[in-house]
Amino acid sequence: MELAIHTEVSDKARVDGASSSAPHKVTAQAVDVYYGDKQALKNINLDIPSNMVTALIGPSGCGKSTFLRCLNRMNDVVDGCRVAGQIKLDGEDIYARGVDVVHLRARVGMVFQKPNPFPKSIYDNIAYGPKIHGLARTRAGMDEIVMTSLERAGLLDEVRDRMDAPGTGLSGGQQQRLCIARAIAVQPEVILMDEPCSALDPIATAKIEELIDELKQNYTIVMVTHSMQQAARVSQKTAFFHLGDLVEHGDTTEIFTNPKDERTQAYVTGRIG
Repeated sequence: MELAIHTEVSDKARVDGASSSAPHKVTAQAVDVYYGDKQALKNINLDIPSNMVTALIGPSGCGKSTFLRCLNRMNDVVDGCRVAGQIKLDGEDIYARGVDVVHLRARVGMVFQKPNPFPKSIYDNIAYGPKIHGLARTRAGMDEIVMTSLERAGLLDEVRDRMDAPGTGLSGGQQQRLCIARAIAVQPEVILMDEPCSALDPIATAKIEELIDELKQNYTIVMVTHSMQQAARVSQKTAFFHLGDLVEHGDTTEIFTNPKDERTQAYVTGRIG
């Protein structure tokens, strides 16, 4: 198990993750999260650098998806959920009074575990967000947004001739790329991904991973993954969560090949999980 993880940390990840001086896009300081009386996250401090992929790993129920949902305030819609501490996007506290949550979620897009295209045409799936946010004044402007988003998501060549077909009629992997295109269409700065490949076959997974590697040139990506091999392949930074604690974070190569904490060592070698 350990050898497999080590060999999958790509040379690209080593090079891309080499700079620890990259500016931080998102900063979490002393973040606690409660569901009613139960504390789900404890004193989380994590800096997320710009234009890199940060992977959140750990056993099921460890808090990684809870933390991900803090970054665009998706936990606001969960009854009894309370978030304490500070999370800053470009130095501004996203939980401050007066923050426009709709605008925040345009800046911090999200792709879910299971592809969830709207019951609309492929075109309208992409156009929906830009219409709401008034990003295009003309049909030509909207066409450009739709085509560019599909191209960036690696889907345009596959759907160019069936833009009026329902998005739900695509394959699972195509649907997930459609959802990524939909997220890109509102011009986000950060893309959150919650196990985006867990429902996909290996071929579709490989396409999504290749896409993630391309997208980091223009976006900051934070990804929850249950697959340590995937984290090693696509991320430059990794954070390991365990029982609500952020145990360790740093360059992906260091986390997988030279972890500082015994719990991290046990997890990446398969002794706990």
